[in-house]
Formats: sequence, C-alpha cells, structure tokens
Amino acid sequence: MREIILDTETTGLSPITGDRIVEIGAIELINHIPSGKTYHVYLNPERDMPKEAEAVHGLSLAFLKDKPLFKTVVDEFLEFVGDAPLIIHNASFDMGFINSELGALGRSAIPPSQVIDTLQMARRSHPMGPNSLDALCRRYGIDNSKRTKHGALLDAELLADVYLELIGGRQTALILQAQSNTQKTAFQSTRQNTRVRLEALSPRLTQEESALHRARIAELGEKALWNQD
Repeated sequence: MREIILDTETTGLSPITGDRIVEIGAIELINHIPSGKTYHVYLNPERDMPKEAEAVHGLSLAFLKDKPLFKTVVDEFLEFVGDAPLIIHNASFDMGFINSELGALGRSAIPPSQVIDTLQMARRSHPMGPNSLDALCRRYGIDNSKRTKHGALLDAELLADVYLELIGGRQTALILQAQSNTQKTAFQSTRQNTRVRLEALSPRLTQEESALHRARIAELGEKALWNQD
C-alpha cells in the first residue's frame, strides 16, 4: 500500500485573500514504512512575504525569488502524489492551498476522499488534546528538537512517525507476539489431545530382514545404542 505524507508552508492563512504556497514537502510510505522517496520544492509565491509568516517558517522573499513557480512543477508534483492517499495534519488548510493552486491552472482538485487528516485522528484518540504536531511528538516520544521553525519536509518526516503511532505502529510486534503465543498454545493443546493407539501395529519387516538387523547390531558390540534399554 502506497501513501504520501504531505506538508506545506505558505505566505499566510488563506488562499482566498491571495496567500500562496512557498514550500511543499512529501514522503512516500510503502506499507506504512518510508520508502526513501521524497518530494521537496521551494516556490516563488509571486507576492510579498508577511513578517508574521516569515517568522513561522523563516523563508524570506529574497530566498524565494529565484525559485520555480507552482505552474512549472505541478506535473512532477501530481506525478509523485498519483492516486495515493495523502496523510496531512490539519488537512483542510493544506488542501485548501493545493486545490486553489490547481484550480488557478485549470487542473482538477484533489478529492477529499483521497485525504486522511491526522488532526482528526488525533482528536479521536486524544479528545482532551493538545493535538498539534509538536504536542503529539511529545506525547509519543518523537524527537522534534530540530524543529526550531516550521519546514515542510521536516514536518512531513515528523508526521510520518506520528501517523505510525496513531495507527498503532509500535503495537505491531506485541500483536504478532500474542498471535504467535496463541498459535503455540493451540499447537500444544492439539498435541496433548492426540489419541493413543490401543493396539500396536503388526511388524512390517520380514524374518530375513529382522535377522540381518540383529546381525548388524551384533557387529556394533555390547555398548551399541541399540543394546541399551
């Protein structure tokens, strides 16, 4: 099973007011395990960078001005995503921006059915919260010390670990062990309940074969294993 962990950084809070994506980070999971394939790009937002947003992710307009536009990377981005489920924390935020960018280019929106929101998962698992990415890292003992500022690829890496915890990743070994113990107990029970033959089977060796066998044992000497009771 293929899944994509995804995160974005933006110039602000809403594409409706003209905010744009400035960074996309994505990680491929195969059967819930990172495959090593990633997608990462910085984008020129074609607008100014508010100080409040720069304080969050540290991306200045001077840094972004020579980076590609979304329209120049849209094909490679969509190819990387494919039809895999997108695992996103607070998905409505990121998908609002992604679908806004796609819509501006006349591309089809990514449907909600393709998106899994880990914030909603966390709220179901931990209704008392808090359920921010940092809070979930602390809850699950995930090292987020490098996260001094938001960064799309780093946040995607952290979210991959959080997602594994939310779906019970660390319990897999315990479950397998429990299944193994159950199977072992069932096997032992089956052996204990094996029926005992009431009458021995009649010998299948001929008299000649038995005589040859006794002669061979005699050649081995008195200490031969066959002579021990």
